[in-house]
Amino acid sequence: MGYHLIAMLVALLAGLAMALQGSLDSLLGKAVGLLEATFVVHVTGTLTVVVGLFVLGLGKGSLLKIAGAPWYSLVGGVLGVLIVYGVVFSIPKLGVAVATTAIIVGQVSTALAIDHFGLFGLEKIPFSWVKGAGLLLLAAGARLMLVK
Repeated sequence: MGYHLIAMLVALLAGLAMALQGSLDSLLGKAVGLLEATFVVHVTGTLTVVVGLFVLGLGKGSLLKIAGAPWYSLVGGVLGVLIVYGVVFSIPKLGVAVATTAIIVGQVSTALAIDHFGLFGLEKIPFSWVKGAGLLLLAAGARLMLVK
């Protein structure tokens, strides 16, 4: 199996997990509150990583090298809180399909900009009219998902 196919399958599984997570997180949010659910999600996630890293020894890197990371690479935790809160907020109001579609449109829009400018040390991948058309079709699909 080629490297790209494996990466696509992992991305597909991540997408499946995100839809499930959003559904479960919004269920938790109804039970305990939005910010409270966001807290619980991150605590259980942290405990899962602690077990994988320190109990099972699954890590391949070194936390001692964190000082060498750019400061802005540490913003991911803040973004994680915003993401979970946004999911917990939007899914009960829009439904899983519509909220997930809107999330994907936001992800792809941002990803196109990151690729085009080669932000964060990533390889530059130029924007094209075909990619723009794909983004417009995604946005149109998101709009169609709102039709009852």
